[in-house]
Amino acid sequence: MHDLVIRNALIVDGTGGEPYHGDLAVNGDRIAAIGIGLGHGRETVDADGLALMPGIIDGHTHYDAQVTWDPFVDPSPALGVTTVVMGNCGFTIAPCRPEDRDLTMRNLTHVEGMSLDALRTGIAWDFETFPEYLAMIEARGVGPNVAAFVGHSSVRTYVLREDASRRAASDAEIARMATIVKEAVEAGAAGFSSTTNEPHNGENGIPMPSRLADRREMEALTGALGEAGRGVFMTTKGACTSIAEIESLAARCGRPALISGFLHNPANPGRAQGFLDEIAAGRARGVRMWGEVSCCPLTMDFTMKSAYIFEGLPAWKPAMEAKGAALSRLYADPTFRDSVKQDLVKFRGLRAFNSEWHKLHVVETTQSGNAALEGLSIEELAGSRHAAHPLDALLDLALQENLDTLFTAVLLNADEEAVASLVNHPDNYVTLSDAGAHLTFLCDAGFGLHLLGRWSRELQVMSLAEAVRKLTTQPADIFGIQDRGRLAAGLAADLFLFDPATVARGPKRRQRDLPGGAARLVTPGLGVHGVWVNGRPVADERGVVPTPVRPGRVLRDFV
Repeated sequence: MHDLVIRNALIVDGTGGEPYHGDLAVNGDRIAAIGIGLGHGRETVDADGLALMPGIIDGHTHYDAQVTWDPFVDPSPALGVTTVVMGNCGFTIAPCRPEDRDLTMRNLTHVEGMSLDALRTGIAWDFETFPEYLAMIEARGVGPNVAAFVGHSSVRTYVLREDASRRAASDAEIARMATIVKEAVEAGAAGFSSTTNEPHNGENGIPMPSRLADRREMEALTGALGEAGRGVFMTTKGACTSIAEIESLAARCGRPALISGFLHNPANPGRAQGFLDEIAAGRARGVRMWGEVSCCPLTMDFTMKSAYIFEGLPAWKPAMEAKGAALSRLYADPTFRDSVKQDLVKFRGLRAFNSEWHKLHVVETTQSGNAALEGLSIEELAGSRHAAHPLDALLDLALQENLDTLFTAVLLNADEEAVASLVNHPDNYVTLSDAGAHLTFLCDAGFGLHLLGRWSRELQVMSLAEAVRKLTTQPADIFGIQDRGRLAAGLAADLFLFDPATVARGPKRRQRDLPGGAARLVTPGLGVHGVWVNGRPVADERGVVPTPVRPGRVLRDFV
């Protein structure tokens, strides 16, 4: 008798093939059989026509810190995700010397959107090297399967210490970093990740260390992948980094490259498409490259105490350095305002926020006399207050409310007709959930449900089979994960049962459950009926299944 039988399901196997009706049986942590009339198991689930697919592989997460206090990396399993790849963009916590822990956490406060107190309270530091980090989370156990990049900024901090965000590395330092990367990949890292993206800053606007790397360093560290003969090179490109440069690095080391992240910008509508076309040309030359695209509109909630949407502007750097009363004085300073206004013109079409003031709204005010302003766009607010510029209206309201006013901005990817061409581009990889990061600003951990519900069912931009392939088999092939990402006898029993007629991500909500009671945004899953990791249930239609069992694996073997 089988351990588990899921009967009467619409089997969507992940390969892109036509879905079909049947049963699936599980023994232990493996799929035992797929067919008709497999009978009953020790546990039997009657799917009654619900769709059964491989668990979603989320290839762009930032759970590196959270996994040390939350092995189930909530909310991903309840959103159909059975494998997370963390450590993207070089934002990791290993390797890390004990005396540099605070420096590493300060680097993460802005890019992770998490309070320093939450990181200090939550992170378990039972490691120093990257291999020790993998061993620690493996010993503690994980809910979903976990794969991890070794991150450039952590490697740089480990070798250069406080100079990591200040200067180029010496030849000796580069050699030491390359050795660390090679050792990490040989110990089971999924690859090496980095970023040159301008908004990627640590505390007080200090650039993330990887942004200080020169060409010599990048060649040596990606070259370590080539020497090891394994691992993916992942990078988030900045405005000064070309696709050609990244292609050259990937060709030189002979390893696959993931380039992040491409979203439609209405102020520069052809930019993302052009980058994907360049990547396609690189693939035609034999270089394995994919552009990471998002299927979700990029929406952020924020207060002016931490206005991430403006942090890509050079003129905003003083606001990242100031706190409390000093920040309020800066916001009131006409010289600061004029500098920001100039940057908004200079960098229009090149940053996340592009002066689309009609897409930036007041969500929640703190003074009763301002309640009528809730729901107004900043463009409307400026008109009602006869402000000379929308930025003035925004800052004036924030100052009036001690910087506690809650705003929301729809930044990128809002034009679904334009986004459709990115989502369907043959050289893309649909990902960019950023789960585990930007916790106070957004939650796109349910990106897979959005692809299945919005893009496949409602907009019919792609078939259900193709949407499932993009969430499962494609990432498994990119990362070289051999035994997951498809439904077939003998493969790992990572399963997601859902209703294709209702699957979607629910409305966002704010909850205070981070270490120390810090807040984060989460979204529930809709149409989710069951999630199994290695044959064990981790979620049902009510959410995460309470269980002391941590069935996930720390993935170390990649081809």
